[in-house]
Amino acid sequence: MAPRPESGDGQSPTVDEDAGVLPAYSTMDLVDKNKDPDGDDPWNLPDLQETGMKWSEIDTKGKVMRVLTSIAKFFLMVGFLYMFVCSLDVLSSAFQLVGGKAAGDIFQDNEVLSNPVAGLVIGVLVTVLVQSSSTSSSIVVSMVSSGLLEVQSAVPVIMGANIGTSVTNTIVAMMQAGDRNEFRRAFAGATVHDFFNWLSVLVLLPLEAITGVLYKLTKVVIDSFDIQGGDNAPDLLNVITDPLTNSIIELDKSVINGIATGDPAAMNKSLIKIWCKTEKITTLENKTVSSADNCTVGAPCWVVGNQTWTQINVTETINLERCSHIFAYSDLPDLAVGLILLAVSLLILCSCLILIVKLLNSMLKGQVAVVIKKVLNTDFPFPFGWVTGYIAIMVGAGMTFIVQSSSVFTSAITPLVGIGVISLERAYPLTLGSNIGTTTTAILAAMASPGEKLANSLQIALCHFFFNIAGILLWYPFPFTRVPIRLARALGNRTAKYRWFAALYLLLCFFLLPLAILGLSMAGWQVLVGVAVPIVILAVFVMVVNLMQTHCPRYLPSVLRTWDFLPRPLHSMAPLDRVVTSGMGFCATRCCCCCKCCQRTEDEEEGGKERKRSLEMYDNPALTKDDEQPGAAKETAKSTHL
Repeated sequence: MAPRPESGDGQSPTVDEDAGVLPAYSTMDLVDKNKDPDGDDPWNLPDLQETGMKWSEIDTKGKVMRVLTSIAKFFLMVGFLYMFVCSLDVLSSAFQLVGGKAAGDIFQDNEVLSNPVAGLVIGVLVTVLVQSSSTSSSIVVSMVSSGLLEVQSAVPVIMGANIGTSVTNTIVAMMQAGDRNEFRRAFAGATVHDFFNWLSVLVLLPLEAITGVLYKLTKVVIDSFDIQGGDNAPDLLNVITDPLTNSIIELDKSVINGIATGDPAAMNKSLIKIWCKTEKITTLENKTVSSADNCTVGAPCWVVGNQTWTQINVTETINLERCSHIFAYSDLPDLAVGLILLAVSLLILCSCLILIVKLLNSMLKGQVAVVIKKVLNTDFPFPFGWVTGYIAIMVGAGMTFIVQSSSVFTSAITPLVGIGVISLERAYPLTLGSNIGTTTTAILAAMASPGEKLANSLQIALCHFFFNIAGILLWYPFPFTRVPIRLARALGNRTAKYRWFAALYLLLCFFLLPLAILGLSMAGWQVLVGVAVPIVILAVFVMVVNLMQTHCPRYLPSVLRTWDFLPRPLHSMAPLDRVVTSGMGFCATRCCCCCKCCQRTEDEEEGGKERKRSLEMYDNPALTKDDEQPGAAKETAKSTHL
């Protein structure tokens, strides 16, 4: 029998037995989870109810079938999760094919990178374009090692890379827009990462620009230890995913580094790797030079007639084995291949996510759901409750180290937040731990760098590490400092009401705002300050007035106690919502005839569900009784407790 919902005082309400309500064993939920008739908090974790028959009431054949079904669902879950992770990898490759060379071009302007604000937004844009903070960080390391960029100028770029890497799980959250409450929780679970990164940057970027605290701290660490190069970071998840992803596409990431470091030959190279096995042979060749002063040091130099000859080393690359991925023999340009992979990977990503959510909803029922939710969301007993969050941070760091990608880990927990398995309060420390885990992988990778790059690589990786540690110290230790949770909750409520706002947020925070700041930075710091300072002052004023309107309106002038004196579009999204809704309706009715067919099919399915619901009510005495006497049953449930 499905567990009954709890009342506000923690006790389970029941229906008076004299009412004659019989137990129900319907195959459908007794309560529609998308509806909220009692006005409950939509942020409360939903009850993942068992809607089938009890184990004790099933015969032997039914038990065997249930066990086999559960095993099949588990293997399906593993398979869909594997495809989900592989699609994220292919999506990253697609973004690099589409925007990788542009990302390298962005890094070429060293004068702009010397501006901390411009460096920050360049880090955001490049990481969004290549969908990998590891790739953007490796570009920065190459530029620092080649002397094109100072380590101190690279610190803001690393901060921007930390922001840009959170775009992936925000995109994943948008795939759960079908259910309003699931979307509310999933989008908040994804954007809590965004708010943590942005708030940390707002505090630490000015501090770093004024004092250089991260640069000086990491410089002391590097100088204090005799650090030797070691092995590269272990390939754990890549060992499993590479056989599939490498059969689809392989990239030559040295091309992006070459463009960023000013190699003119790199601009004409393709990012698609054609030859996977090559060999370099260095030979001595005779060459003519203008004079004996230009002869190679240590090499013989002689004169024949009017020409001066010397010997120089010439390196030739011999292609031994062609790659085996599906685009190895293709003549398509990088942009075309990138767009194809982008469409296919997004399709597979969305499909796998939808199937994973449906499988989780079918598997996490009854006692299994109770156990999982208690393990994940219950704190330790008093006075050790505060330890739980820090253990979650360590778990997030460990899991990210295993999968070697913060995007993969945060994208995997986002649907779990949406369906209510993980609370937003628990997802926050897991996300913070993921930030730490991705930096430890970068530190190990930096320690495998060659001798001339070791110190710079390690210092940049340590800047990333200490940036996240400082952010955690700012926004986690005490409950009142956990501002990202409150901001993410407010944004989740907004996007649940206006679902189109999620796409606007994504474009604004990761594309339009960074591009605008980059443009102002290129115009000069005077222009940037002249435009940004009034906007910041206005934003701070609006936030202060909003807080006072909520908590102490009596201290405000009467005109500022509400925003009604402003035109409605300036203090409400309802007019814009009507415009967006009418535009989408126009598209559905005029632009695409198949939308009408889809809408008709959905209406027929809804009608079928309603007919099925009414038929099951005739077979279910409990539902019949509730339908006949809704008021009496509700009053009895509120007044009677176990």
